Amino acid sequence: MRIVFANSAWVSAAERLILRGGGWQSVRLRVRYGLIFHPAAGPVLVDTGYTPEALVGKGRGRMLRFYSALLKPELNAAEQVLAVLKRFGLSPDDIRTVVVTHFHADHISGLALFRNARFIASDAAWARVKARSPRQNLRHGVFAELFPADFESRLEGLSAKRRVEAREDAPAGADLFGDGSVLAVDLPGHADGQFGLLFAGLDRPLLYAVDAQWLLAALIQNRTPGFPATLIAEDAAAIEPTGAKLRSFLAAGGEVLLCHDPAPTSHDLAPEAA
Repeated sequence: MRIVFANSAWVSAAERLILRGGGWQSVRLRVRYGLIFHPAAGPVLVDTGYTPEALVGKGRGRMLRFYSALLKPELNAAEQVLAVLKRFGLSPDDIRTVVVTHFHADHISGLALFRNARFIASDAAWARVKARSPRQNLRHGVFAELFPADFESRLEGLSAKRRVEAREDAPAGADLFGDGSVLAVDLPGHADGQFGLLFAGLDRPLLYAVDAQWLLAALIQNRTPGFPATLIAEDAAAIEPTGAKLRSFLAAGGEVLLCHDPAPTSHDLAPEAA
């Protein structure tokens, strides 16, 4: 099984907002998404990153336009999801599965591109999205216009997946493909229903921890951002227990990859030759 991560865009933020005790200098963050080449499930997307649909799409509501203007994401044309699929000889119709780690715009903005895909996501979090008003969903960072109209009919919820118990070197998780190769690990704090992905069959186990933190240094050094960063957290009290879980995984010899950390990793897509 091969796993690569691409960078859909850059977003800049002051270091002190994402690293406790940091300075005012700007940090250029990545916005990763993943592509798994699974022996049975075929090519599987992990989120979609930012796409033009979230930033310049015609169907955007007023608050999504405001969100885009506030954050000012800079799209990376070379690693947009369609460009990356083409690089591997794939089209959107070849993608039969998209794993949706949580429902924020930088993770779901391209879902409508994949008309043949099922969506593996937290069905409990989706039920809460449906139960809330549009204004309440905005408070949770959810923009309903980014979901395909038939999202629910294509949703494959985590609650139906077999649970794998925790081991000394790995946390518990839901078995996404029924073979133990990819486990969905609950990572509460940042967003409603957020889960990471544990790839246990690699030489060094890898846990894609999505947005549990923005910077790996914040996680490793336990320099979790405080106020005002906690204002946008779904459950601020859960951030530190989630961080402790990830530090335990690191201490047991695992590797953690974050969506937004700017440092390149061995799992990132290599630049295409000119």
